[in-house]
Amino acid sequence: MGTRKSDAEALLTPAEVAAMFRVDPKTVTRWAKAGKLSSIRTLGGHRRYLESEVRALLEGVPHGANEDESSA
Repeated sequence: MGTRKSDAEALLTPAEVAAMFRVDPKTVTRWAKAGKLSSIRTLGGHRRYLESEVRALLEGVPHGANEDESSA
């Protein structure tokens, strides 16, 4: 009568999220700090991201849109 895997939401590391978006892991951390992506902190202080939220964000990003658009 333990918990089933389907009950727990999958968590991703910053490196895993970065690989999905083809960006640096530091960029993923900046997104979390800016509120673009929510994160969960482990007991050790490391960030983890909900896979469902990451995939939803990924689906909303057109291909090739990973470049920084700061031209000011």
